[in-house]
Amino acid sequence: MNNKALRTLFLYNGIFVGAAAMLGPLYAIYVVKFVDGVTAVSISWAAFLVSTSIFTYIVSRKGDGIKEKEYLLLAGYIVRILSWILLIFVHNLTSLVLVQILLGFGESLGTPSFNALFADHLDKNKHIKEYSNWSLIANLTSAAGILAGGAIVNNFGFKALFLFMSALSLVTFFGILLKPRKLL
Repeated sequence: MNNKALRTLFLYNGIFVGAAAMLGPLYAIYVVKFVDGVTAVSISWAAFLVSTSIFTYIVSRKGDGIKEKEYLLLAGYIVRILSWILLIFVHNLTSLVLVQILLGFGESLGTPSFNALFADHLDKNKHIKEYSNWSLIANLTSAAGILAGGAIVNNFGFKALFLFMSALSLVTFFGILLKPRKLL
């Protein structure tokens, strides 16, 4: 791929997607370890989705006024990193729901800004190819992340998983932060 901006976005957001996917299907196992019943899984996941929707609506009203969209992306990374670290300290449904709301806020900052940066840097007459390339990267890094997450939890536990997810995401944060602003 000759497009340096997309190559950079794909590399760093691909790492981030892989890190986020590490929790993936293990989320339910994590929740039922300290909250009895699958209803807690549903409630906490719904809190994430509803908060993501509300915050995304707010971002949709204000986000286009921000000149440097990569700063929204960086903010989304940081909030989600913080959320994953906070999951280490969750021991009841209330604190889990609050962390999921915070995670939804991070999602509302990161996903629309990534999509906007992606759209800004698409090459003319290569939209299908470039969207397909991103889909391949996102799906394959998610699959690898899910497998790695299972191995980490199996061998070291959830605390290690959350720390590893956060560490990988810090790589993505600094990878984007340290790139020249004109690139993105």
